[in-house]
Amino acid sequence: VQLQAFGGGSVQAGGSLRLSCAASTLSFNAFNTAWFRQAPGKERVFVATLLQNSNNAYYNDSVKDRFTISRDNAKNMLFLQMNSLKPDDTATYYCAATKGGWVKLPSTYEYWGQGTQVTVSS
Repeated sequence: VQLQAFGGGSVQAGGSLRLSCAASTLSFNAFNTAWFRQAPGKERVFVATLLQNSNNAYYNDSVKDRFTISRDNAKNMLFLQMNSLKPDDTATYYCAATKGGWVKLPSTYEYWGQGTQVTVSS
């Protein structure tokens, strides 16, 4: 199983980016999926999750009302739309998938993308 995250880049504060994640041999709809991020020297933290076979999504309070996680079942893609970006959002972003239930914990996830860098300048 391989996940590939892409779509990162450099933007100014207030801008937007859309991250995408593609999967081989794994159906996103059948897994709990999530985005995490990790800033240099810091732990990997939960950003957003979309539960399997549903549209139930949960967010870190720091990104609520700015970020939206979504899934295209036909294309088997996972997305993270990021609006009103702030310098504190600067990090490497990872997509992940799991059959486990503790969806906000990185250790729950069996499958990870390689990460895509997001840099927000003030």
